[in-house]
Amino acid sequence: MNALRTDSATPPNGHASGAGAGAVSVGQAFKRALVSQCHPTMLFAVLLPFLIALVGAFLLLWLFWTPLTDWLRAEVSHWDFVNRMDEWLVAVGLFSLKIYLIPVIAAAILLPVSGILGLAIAAVFVMPLVLRHVGQREYASVGRRGKFSTAVSVWNAVWVSAAFAVGWLLTLPLWLVPPMAIVLSIFWWAFAFSRMMRVDAIVEHASPAERKLILERNNGGFWTIGLICSLLNLLPPAWIILPVFSALVYAHYGLEALKRLRQERVIDV
Repeated sequence: MNALRTDSATPPNGHASGAGAGAVSVGQAFKRALVSQCHPTMLFAVLLPFLIALVGAFLLLWLFWTPLTDWLRAEVSHWDFVNRMDEWLVAVGLFSLKIYLIPVIAAAILLPVSGILGLAIAAVFVMPLVLRHVGQREYASVGRRGKFSTAVSVWNAVWVSAAFAVGWLLTLPLWLVPPMAIVLSIFWWAFAFSRMMRVDAIVEHASPAERKLILERNNGGFWTIGLICSLLNLLPPAWIILPVFSALVYAHYGLEALKRLRQERVIDV
């Protein structure tokens, strides 16, 4: 039998749909997220991941700061470049590089761990609140067809957090090469936001087949949102709202993509 698409402007391979979810859809998602973020429910939701990240940072610093700095001090003593630079700075009457370098490296290791913990908490526990909030108001027509959503969400949060932590630690030595500290920070946080939030944004509403298709078609849009969020993450005040705000942006973007996908009807004639 022949098939006729009601959305004749969309080719069978779906690339037009992916293009349609480009800059316009990303901008639309951010505008809708700003409106949603101002709702009292979403303002209250900001507290959970922020408090988790804050408590996590305190515990990590309390439990691991001394052993980590002791280990770093022993390791740095074997770095010839750092030793020569430290000796030169002390000789010219400035300061000891090691005094400042070791705390900075320790903070660069421990603080992102608490940050990714807050993001994971937002993905697993706050995203369902976000989806209920925006789903009832703007996407009531988008039915829930997801399967094993909790298990998928938890597994996704675990592997993304682990990949982020390992990648962050392995590339940390490259921070000594300007401007890799900024580039790598932006990359890894863009990875964390994109890989974690895009799945949770649609896992409750999209079937496994729909989820796979949406992720393929809109990969560029999801990464663009992650890049913007990672740039905002360079501003410390944004740390308070970013876990929930990013969840709102991804929810609007993902559910809108799912809504468009389901509007592509195939009629047998």
